[in-house]
Amino acid sequence: MYHQILKEIKKYETIVIARHVGVDPDALCSQLALRDSLRLKYPKKKIYAVGNGSTKFLNIGILDKVESAQNFLLIILDTPDRKRIDFPLVDSASMMIKIDHHPFVEKFGEIEYIDETKGSTCEILMDLIKTLKLPCNSEIAQTLYCGLVSDTNRFLFDSTTSHTFQLVSYYLEKYPFVLSEVYKALYLRPLKEVRLQGYIAENFSLTENGVLSIKLTNEDIVRFKADSASAGNMINNFNFIEEALVWVIVTEDLKNNNIRINIRSRGPIINQVAEKYSGGGHAFASGARVSCFEEADLLIHDLDEVCKNYIKGCEENEDKVE
Repeated sequence: MYHQILKEIKKYETIVIARHVGVDPDALCSQLALRDSLRLKYPKKKIYAVGNGSTKFLNIGILDKVESAQNFLLIILDTPDRKRIDFPLVDSASMMIKIDHHPFVEKFGEIEYIDETKGSTCEILMDLIKTLKLPCNSEIAQTLYCGLVSDTNRFLFDSTTSHTFQLVSYYLEKYPFVLSEVYKALYLRPLKEVRLQGYIAENFSLTENGVLSIKLTNEDIVRFKADSASAGNMINNFNFIEEALVWVIVTEDLKNNNIRINIRSRGPIINQVAEKYSGGGHAFASGARVSCFEEADLLIHDLDEVCKNYIKGCEENEDKVE
């Protein structure tokens, strides 16, 4: 299917690369890397990477502004459902191509390449660029690695495979870049965010069935001089709390007039709950957006029920073994 995607890219003089709302490093890095590779391949084409950015990721790269476009190809990365595309001109696209690693939610592109076995969209693009022999350099390789290492949480998730390491080895050897610069871009944080992380750790609530959660109001965010995206992006910092099966950060986002919810799991399947609340994602890593904290409470209740059933299922399996 890679060659089919390239065939369509060749047809259009204007190409827009979009991704989901609530930018994260994998979505952003996949956009920037694909844009920069295609610009090298087709210097006369107009190629843009679009969407709302975040101050947290300014050092990764800068997005483009597109207010109007005609007869353009829209490539949508890292996004399983149409409603979460961060681009207002979706309906104006002449053609849409989806490239994603999330579980399938709905079809919205004429061409859809989905590989749930990959730990990140950047890993798919590493494979695509290598297979199609698209232009690459050390900067593009570093961007791809940045997205990959972020979405696999530094290769901690089971979606990391031998093929993942083979691709990383290939890019490091062919397009050398400095690993420490990647981790600096991802993990160097101002003291205010460290203090916010401490506040979150101190104020988590824990349900009987192992759902760890915190609700952050806009006042909380302002007090620490942070932003809603910064709070949500801390979700992976709490992966190893023994008492938690599922952990949730709920953040008021006045800028977008909603409540952002980031969810992670160590066993229970959570993406179906996220989909119920205008979100989605992976089985153990998902997100959602709701209109109020009361709706967030309902989501947390549903997650608690999922954990309750998960615990019950584990206990029943143990009884069968005995």
